[in-house]
Amino acid sequence: MKKKFYVVWSGLNPGIYPSWDACQAQIKGVKGAVYKSFDSKEEAERAYASPAHAYMKKKADTPTFSLDTLPPVVERYALAVDAACSGNPGPMEYRGVYLGDGKEIFHFGPMHGTNNIGEFLAIVHALAMLDKQGLKMTIYSDSRTAISWVRKKCCKTQLERNEETEPLFQLIERAEAWLKSHRVTIPIIKWETEQWGEVPADFGRK
Repeated sequence: MKKKFYVVWSGLNPGIYPSWDACQAQIKGVKGAVYKSFDSKEEAERAYASPAHAYMKKKADTPTFSLDTLPPVVERYALAVDAACSGNPGPMEYRGVYLGDGKEIFHFGPMHGTNNIGEFLAIVHALAMLDKQGLKMTIYSDSRTAISWVRKKCCKTQLERNEETEPLFQLIERAEAWLKSHRVTIPIIKWETEQWGEVPADFGRK
């Protein structure tokens, strides 16, 4: 039987493991665990150094939710953003979904951080993308904290800045600099989860 190597991007201890038993010990009971097997250690090392979503099988043209479930009050010409984090802090990722067809249009991570930071970066990512493309459409987020940070142009996280989180803090600084150098006129609306259900960009890991 050919030996396999297992990459755990999101689990108890992310890393590369030489057996399924070792991998399973890192993902068992972990909601949203992200892992995959590879045929060689070299391939596993390349994968671990890359974003997990690059190795996840996914039909890009498949809607992430049913368009029929959107409440009438919600705009269709809009983006919904959301973040997910395994632990807090832990492996964090975020994405944006276009409500017109339900398709994912951007995805980032995982990277060590917190859910609030992911929500903040997701909004700024959407703003910067729309600005670059010359588009204007509403952005929905279910995070009051992230929306507040964006309006104040400052990510007021309590996450410790250290060697592990340094790459994330560099992204935060870039996001804050973008907000301070651009006039934001696009509506950023709180997604009312209790009334409308989960935000369409939700990762479905609750």
